Amino acid sequence: MIGLPAGTRIWLAAGITDMRAGMNGLAVKVQTALAEDPYNGHVFVFRGRRGDMIKVLWWSGDGMCLLAKRLERGRFVWPQAADGSVTLTQAQLSMLLEGIDWRRPERTWRPQSAL
Repeated sequence: MIGLPAGTRIWLAAGITDMRAGMNGLAVKVQTALAEDPYNGHVFVFRGRRGDMIKVLWWSGDGMCLLAKRLERGRFVWPQAADGSVTLTQAQLSMLLEGIDWRRPERTWRPQSAL
């Protein structure tokens, strides 16, 4: 993942997004559905109907960036709400991009004793 500047907020657009949309279409969705400014430097994440593809929209200060990722197996974990938005931390975004359930991350190994 690209290092984001401090103070950057990450927004998940709840519900389903048409993955045919490009930068301009997603920017309009940010303005209308999320009531945010797509040029404020924050990150906006959208998921398609099947759940195996997401698009990330980010204004880097000198241009709009669009990242698309499709999982070969599995689905991206998404909020159940049909509209609105959810904020994530950068760590949660990293987990989301890896296909990990960012809502309840669990350690797979726990140290028992140093002896």
